[in-house]
Amino acid sequence: MFDIHCHICYGCDDGADSLDTAVKMAELALEKGTKAIAATPHCNIPGSFANFWSEDFETKLDLLRAALAERGTEIEIYPGQEIFCTSRTPQLLESGELITLNNSRYPLVEFDFYEFSDSVYDKLRSLVSHGYVPVVAHPERYAFVSEESGAASAMKSIGCLLQINKGSLDGRFGMQAYIAASEMLGGRLADVIASDAHSPYMRTPDMSHIHEKICEEYSYEYADLLFSGNPERILENRETLAF
Repeated sequence: MFDIHCHICYGCDDGADSLDTAVKMAELALEKGTKAIAATPHCNIPGSFANFWSEDFETKLDLLRAALAERGTEIEIYPGQEIFCTSRTPQLLESGELITLNNSRYPLVEFDFYEFSDSVYDKLRSLVSHGYVPVVAHPERYAFVSEESGAASAMKSIGCLLQINKGSLDGRFGMQAYIAASEMLGGRLADVIASDAHSPYMRTPDMSHIHEKICEEYSYEYADLLFSGNPERILENRETLAF
C-alpha cells in the first residue's frame, strides 16, 4: 500500500510530535503493509499552521529517512503537504512556498469543513486551470458533500481526485462521513484511500483492516486500485485509473 496523506513530519502540526514518534508511525505502517508514505503536514491555514515549504522540512524528512535506515525499516518517505486551499494556492504552488505530492502535478488540498460548495468548486477550477490535478482530502467530511446531491460527482467533473480517510470507514468521524464515504465507494467516485494518520497510537497509519473491508465488500481489485495503484501513480506523476 501507498499512503499519500500522513502527518508523519514531526514537530510542525498536530501530527507526530518528535522524531521518535515519526519512526514509530513508519514502523507500524510498514508492519501493516504500507511500503511508502507521503509526509503531508497541514499548511497554509489562516491563523494556524502556515508551514510554508522550507529547508527545515527537507531536513526533518532526511533525518527521518536516516533514522529508519539505521533501524533497517525499509519504507519510502516522500515530501508533500496537506494544503488548506485558498484563492492564492496556485500562486503559492508556483512560487514554491507550497508543494505538491512528491513534486508531481497532484496537490493534496483541504477545505473548511463548513465551506460552501460554490467556493470549493471555484478554488478547484482555479487549480485545474493552472495545470494541477487536485486531490481533495477527505471530501466525505465536508458538510456540503453530505447535504448536496451530486457534490462528489461535481468535484470529479471539475478534474479532481477524491481521497477518502480510512477513519471515515470505521466510524471515527461520525455517521455522515461514513455514509458519504460509502456512497462514493459504491458509486466508484473514490480514487484513493489514505490514513490521515497523526500518531502511532490513535489515528494510526495502519490501513490493513480497511483494505480487508474493501476487499470483502467490493473486490480485491478495487481495494488494490485505491490503496496501491492510484496512490503510487500519483507519487510517480502518472495518470490515475478509474475502476
